[in-house]
Amino acid sequence: METKVRCKTMAYFPENIAKRLSIDETSLSNGELYTIVTNKACKGREGTIVAMVAGTKAETVFVILEKTPLKLRNSITEITLDMSANMGIIAKKYFSNAVRVMHRFHVKKLALEALQEIRIKK
Repeated sequence: METKVRCKTMAYFPENIAKRLSIDETSLSNGELYTIVTNKACKGREGTIVAMVAGTKAETVFVILEKTPLKLRNSITEITLDMSANMGIIAKKYFSNAVRVMHRFHVKKLALEALQEIRIKK
């Protein structure tokens, strides 16, 4: 299945889909935000990028993820994401069978902020 969809705002590589994925937003330049879906097994090497979409709105990401057959989306067992509402909506709608795991960075950050707040109050 060598379907590649590209334009100015997105890239899609369904052949890189695996059982464990990550979805996150990043700023590549000049504050432009992108949503990136990656294959965790590739660890940043060739075959890592599944999808790259300009923007972080769930509706924008839906356009590209809808190209993935339901059977393939249902085969995904785990999706790692941050705590943003948009990433949660995307994961729930398109990877509904996958266990959703919050990225440890975001959990640590939340815990440290809570501890700092308690420390300041004392």
